[in-house]
Amino acid sequence: MITTRSRKATTYALAAVFTAGAAVTMAGPAHANDAEGETRHGCPEGAVCVYPQDNWNGGQPEHVYHSYGSHPLKDEYGVQRLFNNQHSGATVALCKGADGTNCGTEMNPMTYADVGFTEFNSIRLSP
Repeated sequence: MITTRSRKATTYALAAVFTAGAAVTMAGPAHANDAEGETRHGCPEGAVCVYPQDNWNGGQPEHVYHSYGSHPLKDEYGVQRLFNNQHSGATVALCKGADGTNCGTEMNPMTYADVGFTEFNSIRLSP
């Protein structure tokens, strides 16, 4: 069970996730079901999902990333929801460089953030 104090601490910690002027609207940790092996909000376990707006879009992610490494972002603008449904310490970061470089702070598993995607050119998944 997450207490109010730890929920606030998590929210403040996530506020530093996307630096370099990204527009960020933070929400608490995503914990609809913390058991591994579950699809959450339409995002398969072990994946990172991007939703087209700052909501869960009815459980329909716009993009689903399954593999580690960098992936280019094309025509992604405005605030969108980024959800890390990975586990075992795997992280995700948004990067200004098209090849997974010049990245913001990594986002931990089982968390989400509503992020301004306009200035980012790639997304990087790390084990």
